[in-house]
Amino acid sequence: METLAGGTGDEPKLRQIVFIALIAIIFTVAYLEIYGLLNHLIWFEEGVLKPPRWAIPVGVLAFSLLVGLCRKYLHAPTVIHGGFTESLKGGGEKPDYRTFPGALLSSLFSLLSGASVGPEGTITVLIGYISSYTRDKLKIRSTTAALGFDVAALASAFNGIIGNILFTGIFATEFQVGGSRNALKFLTWNLLAGTIGYLAYLLLGLPSFARSIPFEPISGLNLAYILYAVVLGILGALLAVFMGLSMQAAGWVMERAFGDAVITQTLAAGAIITCIGYFIPELLFSGEGQIHGILADPARFGVGMLLFMALLKVLLLALSFKSGYLGGPIFPVIFSSTLVGLALHLLFPGIPVSIFVLCIEVAAIALALGAPLTAILLVVVVGTADQNMIVLLVISAVTAMLLGAAAKERRGT
Repeated sequence: METLAGGTGDEPKLRQIVFIALIAIIFTVAYLEIYGLLNHLIWFEEGVLKPPRWAIPVGVLAFSLLVGLCRKYLHAPTVIHGGFTESLKGGGEKPDYRTFPGALLSSLFSLLSGASVGPEGTITVLIGYISSYTRDKLKIRSTTAALGFDVAALASAFNGIIGNILFTGIFATEFQVGGSRNALKFLTWNLLAGTIGYLAYLLLGLPSFARSIPFEPISGLNLAYILYAVVLGILGALLAVFMGLSMQAAGWVMERAFGDAVITQTLAAGAIITCIGYFIPELLFSGEGQIHGILADPARFGVGMLLFMALLKVLLLALSFKSGYLGGPIFPVIFSSTLVGLALHLLFPGIPVSIFVLCIEVAAIALALGAPLTAILLVVVVGTADQNMIVLLVISAVTAMLLGAAAKERRGT
């Protein structure tokens, strides 16, 4: 008999869900600590780039070369043929364990290369290996249960990284992981594993994305704010469309220019990242560190430069994904959306900056991922939105999703 606890012989029991949750969060903590240590030793000191400007090309090209070598000789996986959503989802598939060293090294080199990718995508790939290996050892053979088991492992990792106990549960529910038959069982596993990961991060005092870009609460709601939310939802949707078009264009160019020459491909992408990063160092890496310096004084960049940087960041994100760097899209998208919001706030300083930034963020993420509830929760957690702000976030997310649905319907006719 099938129960919420699992256990039809080939399916996991709750103690096995606890086991993979512990393994996933221990690995995630160790991986991110190693990455943080290397990032500190090589690139950053208290959020500021350590090397002189001339050393940026050396570092970016060296790590880009290493990414290419991992792809060619260690058969490291990539997300070249996927999109933003695929970079954050577990698939329940069995990877080739022989490629794990390549995946591990390529993920670290990608994050250290200056490419516009975040750590959440590398965690997805690596936890996929670990979860699949653990399933084999536990003799969990059910193909259906494999997906629930893998997503539970991701829940432990992601809920800790994001800093919210419900994040992966919402994400998995939106994407109907488990379908109608297994949804409740998989969600139970997800919540259990996610709670373990969240509490581990909390008890260890590790930094998460939560409250990483805090904003002051707005004083109340009025009709003007609601109209702003609609307009900003439209702008966020346009930004998401630009992201999608950029991904398609970058994939087309890299495929036709380099084909299977993976080392040349990553070196060419590294050269582009180098050129942009040399003149605008704020555009290197995922943006989670650099965003704070921009938020502290956006006026020193000006409206035009902020918008230019926002568009360049989207192009760098697409280039990074389609050139074989391993990583995720969350912080590059937040970075780009934030810069657009800051530019608008410079033009209209009477409107609270949180409305500009958070409404554009939630609209862009909602449409890019096709997951409005996940986007709302993520922006609430990262930007510390209050109840009044949440109302505006919902309006912006709904606006973006309606526009996306209308555009999709129009293309289908």
